[in-house]
Amino acid sequence: MFKNKKAKIDPNMTDTLIGEGTTFEGKIKSEAGIRVEGQMVGDIDCAGDITIGENGIARSDIRARNVVVAGQVVGNVAASGKLTIKASGQLHGNLSALELSIESGGIFQGTSKMDAKDAPVPVIAEEKIAPREPEIVKSVSPDGDAAAVFKTW
Repeated sequence: MFKNKKAKIDPNMTDTLIGEGTTFEGKIKSEAGIRVEGQMVGDIDCAGDITIGENGIARSDIRARNVVVAGQVVGNVAASGKLTIKASGQLHGNLSALELSIESGGIFQGTSKMDAKDAPVPVIAEEKIAPREPEIVKSVSPDGDAAAVFKTW
């Protein structure tokens, strides 16, 4: 009569909303997208996308596919795709992402690491310069005294 079908979760859909006026403390792990319009305290691990809305505040370490920061994040962000900091957004922490976009007015304080997707690491060839021997240059002063000067390269 009833069929038990396990629906596949779409990481492109926002499944979880922490609304304005709501404070959530704890760890979130989700297969679908998350939107934070309130306050989040704790780590977020998401297979989908995370959006921190203009009024959202996340005191969190965030791991997700794509991350959009329009509010405030205090913590580290690791995006396997793109991290976007909107004009109203602030990120205070370190980031790691494949792509990074910071709109004019957006704030980022921390260090960034750009991950390369299957890109070869460029090799810079070092030019080999043969060592030069010091030269002895004779110098004669105006009063006729000779002096030896060593010129090194």
